[in-house]
This record gives sequence, C-alpha cells and structure tokens, in this order.
Amino acid sequence: MQNAAMLEKRGFSQLLPHKPYLLYLTAQAVTRFGDSLDSIAYSWMVYMLTGSELLMGSLFAFNFVPGLLFSLFTGTFVDRWLKKRVLIVIYLARGIMVSLTAVLFALGLLEVWHLFFITFINSTLECFSRPAEMSIVPRLLPHDKLMTGNSFSTSISRSAELIGLSAAGALIALIGISGTILIDACTFLFAALIIAFMPNPEAAEAAREVTESPPAAEPARRTVLGDIREALAFVKQHALLLITTVLAMINNFCLAPLNVLQPVYVKETLGAGAGGMSVMGSSLLIGMVCCGIWMGRYGKSFKKSTLIIAGSILLGLSYFALGIPGNLPAFRIEAAAGCMFLAGVAVTILNTPISTYIMEVTPKALLGRVGALMSVLCTAAIPVGSFITGAIAEHQPPPILFMIMGIVMILPVMFLLRKKSFRAI
Repeated sequence: MQNAAMLEKRGFSQLLPHKPYLLYLTAQAVTRFGDSLDSIAYSWMVYMLTGSELLMGSLFAFNFVPGLLFSLFTGTFVDRWLKKRVLIVIYLARGIMVSLTAVLFALGLLEVWHLFFITFINSTLECFSRPAEMSIVPRLLPHDKLMTGNSFSTSISRSAELIGLSAAGALIALIGISGTILIDACTFLFAALIIAFMPNPEAAEAAREVTESPPAAEPARRTVLGDIREALAFVKQHALLLITTVLAMINNFCLAPLNVLQPVYVKETLGAGAGGMSVMGSSLLIGMVCCGIWMGRYGKSFKKSTLIIAGSILLGLSYFALGIPGNLPAFRIEAAAGCMFLAGVAVTILNTPISTYIMEVTPKALLGRVGALMSVLCTAAIPVGSFITGAIAEHQPPPILFMIMGIVMILPVMFLLRKKSFRAI
C-alpha cells in the first residue's frame, strides 16, 4: 500500500491543483487534435496538387525558413510581452490562415504559390507561439513538477492527435479535404477562447515579487540586439545546452526523409492510401502516449542523460527498421506501424528530458529568447535535409534513405558516452 501511495504521489495526480496549467493543456490538446487532422488532409492535398517529390521536399523545407530568419527576434519580443496575449493573437491568426487554405481548395483556386505563401505566414506565426509556449509552462508549474508536467503534456497532446488521426480518414471521406482542414481552423479559434479564460501567470508572478522583494530600480532601456546577445552569452555558459542542441540538429536532419516522403512511402512501398497514413501516424502517437505515461511516473528516477542516450539509440534502430516492411510478402503496413510505435516511444524518451532541462536551468526572463535560439539551431538542419531528400528521392526509394539515416542517428551516441559532464545531468 505504501509503494502504491508513493507511485500515485509521483504520478499525474500531483498536477491537479494547478488549474491554470490544466487550462493551458486543454488548449494545447485542442490545437493538436486539429493539427493531426490537418497533417493527413494537408499532406494528401499537396501530394494531389503537385505530384512531385522534389516540390514536396521544397515546400516542407520552406516551412522552416521563417524560423531561421525571425526566431531570434521573435523570442526577444515574446520575453517582453504577456505570454497569454501572444498565444491568443497567434491562435486567432493561424485559424484565419488555415481557413483561407480550406476555402481556396474548396473553390478550386488553390495553386502552388498559395501553398508557399500561406506556409510562410503560418511558420512566421509559429515563431511567436513556440517560445511563448516554452516560456509559459515554468510560470504555471514549480520546477519539481516540470518533468511530470512535460510528460503529462506529451500524453494528453498525443492522445488528442491520435483521436484526430483516427478520425481523419472518415472525415475526409465524409466532408472532403477542405472541410477537414476547416475543422483544424476552428480548433485554433477554440484554443484562443480557452486561453482567454486562463489566469495571467505573469500578473500573479509580479504580485509575488512585489510582496516578497523591495521595489527594484528602473531597468535600463533594452534593445533587441542586446537581448539576443544576453541569450547567446547564457547558452555559451551552459555547454550541455549546445550538446543536446547539436544532437537534435542531427536527428532533425536525419528525419527529413520520413517527414517529406511519408505519403510516397505509404503509397508506393506499403501499397496503402490515406488510411495507411492514419495508421502510421496513429502508431507513432500511441507509442508517445504510452511512453509519456511511463515517463510521468518513473522518468524522474533516471538521469536525463540516460534517457537521452536510450531514446537516441531506440529512435535510430526503429527508423532503420522502416526500410524492412517493403520487402515483406504480407503485413507491410502492420510491420511499419510497429516501427512507428517504437519511434514514438523513442521520441518521448529523448525529448522530455531535453525540454525539462532547458526549463530548469534557464531563468524565466530568458526563456523566450533561449527557447527561440534553441529552436533556430535545432531546425537549421531540417531545410537542408528536406532539399537533399527531395533531390535524392528522384533516384533512391524511401526505404534506403530511412535505413541510412537510422544508422547516422546512432553515431553521435558514441560521443555522448565519453562526455562526463553530459552523463552527470
């Protein structure tokens, strides 16, 4: 009985008193549900509209250009602005842009240049939402609850995505691609409404500082470049942030073939259609949900370095294994789904300790900038990998690319195992 009580104490129930965090998590779940619908409908729409692997790779790579151009600057503004207000405005704006995509496609007016334009606007908006989301969580939860909170967030968000993926095929058949994308737009508008009812965490934090500390002197006037330099100086002092970031860069580069070529892989290698895309995505999310539940209960029992290494190895092996199902005489989609399940487990084991470590060591006033800087560095490799993938895919099938990249993902682990400072976290 005592052991059971201890497990319950370190489980998700400890988050229940934090009502603002639960409201924020609800908004996240709503948007993730819509995004999962959109991931199937949008990918299929692009594949139908272009029919070109090279163009698909180019569009996927273009999605990350605004992040590389603007994230350092948007992070400084997010640190200055109210995070709640940022999220409301961004969710409303993204809902409008997604609605525009649905309407243009429904009217038969959607062209390739529209896709690039709308992708650029949506990605620019995400440059504000990502640092705001990272910055707001430590204001809603105490530090000792961050690992549990991040694990719980993974489970809830991925469960919402799983429901969306499961419903995507039926919705596309029932109301079409444009109708399904329009539902995604509505989820952003609903999420903005939920955030509007969430108490402002920065107001409560400011009130605590006034009562606990004497009034501070008027701060010096800040500049955008000065804020960026401050974030860079902080990251330089924390070498482990750079190590984990480089690892994320390698993984993102290697995952480009899967992100770009999944529709091609499902149709030509596995012999399935949009339903196969749903099966693949659902399997990935089930793995993430299951692992998120496990991490919430037991993740704090392990060193973050141990989890990161284990997740990296498992992710590389499961990615390599995706090259095998195409050679099977039967049960191809089932075998690929099993690989995606293991990949989902690996991603959660890998990402949860990394995001928790960033939130733990970074001062709250710097989280937006540091989060944006990490995002720029982590995503810098994605456009390169996407362009290369689109070009190579004209000559090599997806399974070969998956197997090669799976091997490459495991190689950095040998370096991490020799770093004593990394093994200490």
